[in-house]
Amino acid sequence: MSPPLKTSLHHLLLLLCLIFSVATAGPNGNFGPRRSGKGGKGKGGGKGRGPAIPVGPVPPIPAAGNDFQTNFKGSWAIDNPNAGVAAMQFQLMSNNKAVWFDTTSLGPSARELGPPGNCPKSPEMNFKPDCYAHAIAYDVETGQSRTIYMDGEPWCSSGNLWPNGDLVATGGTKGGSRSVRSLSLKDPKANFVEKKNILADKRWYSSNQILEDGSAVVVGGRNSFSYELIPPHLLEFAPKKFNLKFLQETTVPRKPGPGMYIENNLYPFLFLLPDGNVWLFANDRAITFQPRTGKIVRQFPKLEGGARNYPPSGMSALFPLIVGPREIHAEVVVCGGNAQEAYASVDSKHTNNKNRVFMPALRDCHRLKVMNPTSTWEKEQDMPSGRCMGDLLHLPTGDLLMINGATKGVAGWENAIDPNFTPVLYTPNKPMGQRFKEMAPTTIARMYHSVAALVPDGKVLVAGSNPHAKYLYKVPYPTELRVEKFSPHYLDPALAIHRPVVSPEASDKVLKYGKEFKISVKFNGGKANPQDVKVTMLYPPFTTHGFSMNQRLLVLPLKTVANNLIMAVAPPSGKIAPPGYYILFVNFRGIPAKGIWVHID
Repeated sequence: MSPPLKTSLHHLLLLLCLIFSVATAGPNGNFGPRRSGKGGKGKGGGKGRGPAIPVGPVPPIPAAGNDFQTNFKGSWAIDNPNAGVAAMQFQLMSNNKAVWFDTTSLGPSARELGPPGNCPKSPEMNFKPDCYAHAIAYDVETGQSRTIYMDGEPWCSSGNLWPNGDLVATGGTKGGSRSVRSLSLKDPKANFVEKKNILADKRWYSSNQILEDGSAVVVGGRNSFSYELIPPHLLEFAPKKFNLKFLQETTVPRKPGPGMYIENNLYPFLFLLPDGNVWLFANDRAITFQPRTGKIVRQFPKLEGGARNYPPSGMSALFPLIVGPREIHAEVVVCGGNAQEAYASVDSKHTNNKNRVFMPALRDCHRLKVMNPTSTWEKEQDMPSGRCMGDLLHLPTGDLLMINGATKGVAGWENAIDPNFTPVLYTPNKPMGQRFKEMAPTTIARMYHSVAALVPDGKVLVAGSNPHAKYLYKVPYPTELRVEKFSPHYLDPALAIHRPVVSPEASDKVLKYGKEFKISVKFNGGKANPQDVKVTMLYPPFTTHGFSMNQRLLVLPLKTVANNLIMAVAPPSGKIAPPGYYILFVNFRGIPAKGIWVHID
């Protein structure tokens, strides 16, 4: 072969190698297969993602390998035809009992307290005998439940779990507005124990966020422009109030006359950030503050377009936190709600029946990188339909689910119409225009005073909806006592063979901050590539009025995946993972195993 021909072939081979290298490189120039449109080991790829940058884009959730694809849009099933008590406030506990409770002062529920003749005198009804239950503990595995006695008024209260797994509920109205009540995890027959008049301020429509030491911050409430700290495991403590002018500034003033409230900033959105500060959103504005001192660290630009908190009642969530050796970023999303004037246009105290206007709920979403000092609100893709009073839930995979709510009106008694029956799968890291996917609709309206929560089997438990002051059944949107479960896309029966199985008995369930721990898991075929596995931890939220308080999902770093054993690393501190119980999930190519309960401190 002549030298010129050899040279030409040599150059051609080099050119072909270069083209192949570019075609197979990740977005940061790293080589490897592209997965689901995201990079291989580059930013957003597998566990070898690039370093986090203190100021700049938030790294997307790492893709769990080459996820299985499915056209399955989920399915619905009745889990219990009549639980007897409407679900206004909800908390899943680590014994797999979902505790929910309703108001105690507005008349009977549909279930007797029991046993027959047990009719304690109610302090909320002038000490008249009350034979009815207003709280239950519902077994999310069997659908069976028992009644729970409570003597205060927790109507529109807030709550969280203590590090030992006990449920604590704060505030309410009437005689319960300054109460703290707890329910024991260990006692299978426990009733609520209540300490009245212990809070520093009245807490009606307030929100809670657990902090790094297991205490909780309780923020806001009607005419309560303040917050306070609740220590863990105590019903007796010295209350301390921090005034917060921001809450007064974001309140829409009431109109003249009794009960003529508008507010638009109740049940504010709260999230604990990786630096220990708390992000607070009320109405259309947000701040970050130091919970121990009350110092406002930062004020964010106004979010235009409407009101996002109660009663317009939009949704908000903190995106999954990716735990690793570098800085952990935090990003929030706020979706839906309604116009600032929507409540006054429909509520019976502000207008008569002939002039009521059920304004359409908002469809917009906005994102904010809350720890980036130069960040501003970023317009997200619009939801497929407007939604107020919906729930925005983490799924084990790192996706989110929008569920429940209405497309017209606001929160409040009989203030909404046109239920939003269709859940929406939200994948924040897909390209714009592909982030929302409508799932299979339910046939049951879930509007005011409804709840939803992820449970360990990967399904979503849905309960409640009572837009009336009493339990009413022969009306357009009756009091709803049926309990449903929604099976998301990853529970496609065709994918069941690929679902991993975790052995709780052979796995570590007591975790220590920053320490390695083992998970015993069986994969179909006996092994799995590390890039196909994602381990997540969910803090079970206290859910009411469309806000899942304390909800956070953590994506954990993995040391090894081999021989049916995963070695993972626990979160480094309580700022990332407040102490207490979490549901741990192992995901294989986008399919989660049944979760197990773990405890971290």
